[in-house]
Amino acid sequence: MSFTASMVLQEEHLKYLQKSLSLEDGRERAAYVLCGEVVVESDPWDSQQRRKYLSYEILAVPEDEIVSSSDRHITWKTDSFVRALKLAHTRGMTVAIVHSHPRGIAAFSEQDDRNEPDLVELAQHRNGPQTKLLSLILTDSGELVGRLWTSQQESIPLQLICVVGKAIQLHYKGRRQGIPSSVFHRQSLAFGEALTQDLSTLRVGVVGCGGTGSAVAMLLPKMGVRLIALFDPDVVEESNLNRLHGATREDAEAKHAKVLAVARSLSELGLGVQVKSYQSWIGDRDCRDALKSCDIVFGCTDDHAGRLLLNRFAYYYLTPVFDGGLAIEVSPTEPPEIKALDGRVTALIPNHTCLLCREVINSVAARDEALKRNHPVEYERRKAEAYVLGEGNPSPAVVLFTTGVAIMAIEELVHRLQGFRGENGAIAQRVRKFHLMTDRKQAADSKSHCPICGTADCWGKGDIVPFLDLVE
Repeated sequence: MSFTASMVLQEEHLKYLQKSLSLEDGRERAAYVLCGEVVVESDPWDSQQRRKYLSYEILAVPEDEIVSSSDRHITWKTDSFVRALKLAHTRGMTVAIVHSHPRGIAAFSEQDDRNEPDLVELAQHRNGPQTKLLSLILTDSGELVGRLWTSQQESIPLQLICVVGKAIQLHYKGRRQGIPSSVFHRQSLAFGEALTQDLSTLRVGVVGCGGTGSAVAMLLPKMGVRLIALFDPDVVEESNLNRLHGATREDAEAKHAKVLAVARSLSELGLGVQVKSYQSWIGDRDCRDALKSCDIVFGCTDDHAGRLLLNRFAYYYLTPVFDGGLAIEVSPTEPPEIKALDGRVTALIPNHTCLLCREVINSVAARDEALKRNHPVEYERRKAEAYVLGEGNPSPAVVLFTTGVAIMAIEELVHRLQGFRGENGAIAQRVRKFHLMTDRKQAADSKSHCPICGTADCWGKGDIVPFLDLVE
């Protein structure tokens, strides 16, 4: 079966490679990257099998193993390569070879074409005939290009190399060479042509299509996003109509799925959006391929179990998740007095503090939601005996502020792609106190025992059994 391939690099890994491979002597250098693998059986947008490779650990090529090097070549002993293969085999990972091109040529040389098939042969002899080998070139100007060897005779180019961290960098063929769109001309005047092209390349998931999620979904195409996946198990109700963008009274009366109502509205924009809809809870198996296909995810769900899953997913799959929420607290008086009106956006990426450590997720509520979803009879029994949290009254919600949170989340993505706020403009967690007209950048440390953000052990693991190391 044919497939396409891409790679995601942790920003800290790229910084290490840039420092260690770009030395002042102008000679080529090399290193290895152990990569977790992601297999998407059927991409939602093109139905092809996709494979993603996620940087997990950097291994150096020792200086004493370099046989010769210049500004045009590097040759080294295979001892360290065999050690990397052994470690990859033990961990169920794939080896990537990265070497520098100090002369700035972002393309594989004839020497690379001659040498790499021999390394593929060694890898397949050592780790098995299905073993694949990644090869990357890093130039002094920061360009990245890569390919995946599937056999000694065949390699396929990496369609996308995405670097994730405080900034999100995209490397793909034809970047900055596309034909500018007249629709986004005035946006390009502010942010440049590359941003619109980058956004059109990304696969973007929106988890939760309520007030915040539907606003995110409606804004994304107007920024240039073309490939969107919507996830939400719920239907449109009359109480949603004041804040669910794209929904109509007919949708509420017919109990149409939220994802279908929003998808219809996106298609009617006439901007060439390809929308895929999943009327399921995000943890269900029928969402898995679509979720793993996404390069970016907006978490707009109000359930703790969904947030708990996305919290792990961001780190295991190196997929930036921008999680948003709105909290309105009012007095019991009439008219109500606003006590709190807080919109929050949290970026979930390696080297960022997770939602558990920030105490955004209530683990007891997540447990009760899972029980209600999977064992409703038992949930009702325990609820009657006060062993689970009841639903209570609905929380206040106002379209002005759910939409405001959506804008905050998309702003954070745009900054990390384009950098309009300046070098230190990335915000790990922003809380906008709408009633006080202030923004607060909330810092928080990872808890030392946190298995998600307190250690790098799971960052970039990709596909493991069970999924996300969760009991299924």
